[in-house]
Amino acid sequence: MNTDRSTTTWFKSSYSSPSQDCVEVAFLGDGRVGVRDSKNPDGPSLVFSSSEWDAFTAGLSGGALDPSRGGAG
Repeated sequence: MNTDRSTTTWFKSSYSSPSQDCVEVAFLGDGRVGVRDSKNPDGPSLVFSSSEWDAFTAGLSGGALDPSRGGAG
């Protein structure tokens, strides 16, 4: 990710407690979305275009990625 991480605001889901390790997300200034592991904030990050992020979150909301509902797993 070619974004200066010192100025990037990362956040976790409001369903996570502060002590839990999970995925963090950052909305980048150019419409892209960054994703990283909260256990390794200096490690690699994935970057998605806004359309890729929209498709991913729509899949989550619709259950397409839930193995218990017949989605990917």
